[in-house]
Amino acid sequence: MRRKEMLKRNSLRHAEYYSMVEIQDRLFQESKDGKVFKDLISTIASEQNIKLAYRNLKTNKGSNTAGVDGVTFEDLKQMPEEAIVKRVRDKIFNYQPKAVRRVYIPKANGKLRPLGIPTVLDRIVQQCVLQVMEPVCEAKFHRYSYGFRPNRNCKQAVAMCYKLAQVSGFHYVVDVDIKGFFDNVNHGKLLKQIWALGIQDKCLLSLISKMLKAPIEENGERTIPTKGTPQGGVLSPLLANIVLNELDWWIDSQWANMIVQKPSKSDYTYNRDGSLNKGNIYKKLRASKLKEVFSVRYADDFKLFCKTYDHAVRLKKATEMWLSERLQLETSEEKSKITNLKDGYSEFLGIQFKVYRKGKKWCVKSHMTDKAIKTQKAALKQHLVKACKDYENAEIQHMAIIRYNQAVVGVHEYYSMATMINEDVHKLFPSLDRTMKVRLNTRCNLSRAKPPNLHGGMDLFIYEKYRKSKQIWYINGYILAPVAYCRHRNPMCHRSSINQYTPEGRTEIHKMLSKEAYSATLFELSQSRNPERSIEYCDNRLSRFVAAQGKCEITGVMLTAEEVHCHHWKPVSLGGTDEYSNLRIVHENVHRLIHATTKETILKYLELTGCKEKGRLVKVNKWRIAAGLKPILLTELN
Repeated sequence: MRRKEMLKRNSLRHAEYYSMVEIQDRLFQESKDGKVFKDLISTIASEQNIKLAYRNLKTNKGSNTAGVDGVTFEDLKQMPEEAIVKRVRDKIFNYQPKAVRRVYIPKANGKLRPLGIPTVLDRIVQQCVLQVMEPVCEAKFHRYSYGFRPNRNCKQAVAMCYKLAQVSGFHYVVDVDIKGFFDNVNHGKLLKQIWALGIQDKCLLSLISKMLKAPIEENGERTIPTKGTPQGGVLSPLLANIVLNELDWWIDSQWANMIVQKPSKSDYTYNRDGSLNKGNIYKKLRASKLKEVFSVRYADDFKLFCKTYDHAVRLKKATEMWLSERLQLETSEEKSKITNLKDGYSEFLGIQFKVYRKGKKWCVKSHMTDKAIKTQKAALKQHLVKACKDYENAEIQHMAIIRYNQAVVGVHEYYSMATMINEDVHKLFPSLDRTMKVRLNTRCNLSRAKPPNLHGGMDLFIYEKYRKSKQIWYINGYILAPVAYCRHRNPMCHRSSINQYTPEGRTEIHKMLSKEAYSATLFELSQSRNPERSIEYCDNRLSRFVAAQGKCEITGVMLTAEEVHCHHWKPVSLGGTDEYSNLRIVHENVHRLIHATTKETILKYLELTGCKEKGRLVKVNKWRIAAGLKPILLTELN
């Protein structure tokens, strides 16, 4: 989950770098105003959009996964930027997708999920389309849809479920399971839905149609799909949301968006965030025979909330019929059900929740699902077994322990939204504690006592996060995160003011980033180790990042993981070492400025970094002199 959030934040920063923000803002606002778009393909094929797409994809976890042609992003890095732009643009205007490579990954239930891996160039084309289509679609998407959308996540979806059950009194939940949703999307219907959203560029629609019909290669055989969107494609999540967006608005039309025939001025009052306060409208609707219903959807997993069992039964039947007749999607009778939250738990995104009476109010009680506990226990045990091995090289053991700690932090970060999380993680503890003590032999020093010096930034991060716990263990001096130490944190609902396609929304996002980015970036850095660098360098880089509080030591700007560069105060070529005292944390562009020698390069990075400012330039020059380079004199550059 952390990595997904980081990638979403990085995409916003990249859009700002490549001047796509103004274009996306315009597309969002025009779509909101009801404009019909007849020519989006020229924007899709623009140089800055292609460069942005390449930047967003090249650092992805799967960037080195090849398609059927065997090409990876490492191969593209050898090409000049202009050549990449030309190849992608030519492919957009003459789009003929190559086959999609079919692979399988394990699901939580033990079954296999099919993924389609497009070629690298096809991925870049899809990303180009995504960057232009997404702001247009975001203006038309429903507010209670949370999956695969910018600045929305699982916790917000769960928070809305809690709110509807606890505050609004919707205690009957309808689960409708769609059979093999991604494999059964009707291509013709999808293209009509895209047209209905105002995207009426025939060149773009032709490109999407060809992408949907790209051959699937498996075991040397190729088949042409007649329906479905390949999971693994860059554009597939957006297309899935377009399909089910119609469902969101149909459910909304049954109650929340129902038009009052005789509205009064008091019906149209607004909240602080600018959204319409529908309290008075709902009062009038309740006087009718309409059935109250709200939906919460994450991808193809959605819940419908009602107030009575009779309403729930009718709604379940109506929704199944609508999906079949309108979207040609079948539902599973075995998995579809109605739950009374007063009597039993409803499962959603790894959490099971119900309501119970506390005085005169209803409160939510939630746990990790049994399946989630079983899955996380197995995953943590696997990491712990590796961490407890007797390695001849202590640094290898340290890396194994870091991997275990990252897994524990990931479990705590995600499942802390369960109100009874402390009880749930205690179910994980006995098995893992027993595994640790059985696996460790006499040659490994297991202690509760904190060593005089912790090893590296990740160990410091874990210590600061869990220092109040009495369950911390140290293996050979390396800290082990306590799995049973986790407190509940209330998940927060999505705020409508947070929107990366408006200036005001981006201001809110940047405020949020400054609060959350430090720990998320440290988590990312701890997972990336350059095999060409020493262990000492990697550990001291993390320690220095912690000391700098995640900021560039010259500009003071908060850094993402890919922006972090580690500068040697005394260069290695001049006898400098990887010791902590010889390292500095800077932004990648500042690092390039420090080592720049030509006038053109210096001017370029002075502009990009804002280091013309006197205070910053003094620091840069001090570091350049230490590196054996001449200071930058602005008078000589003009």
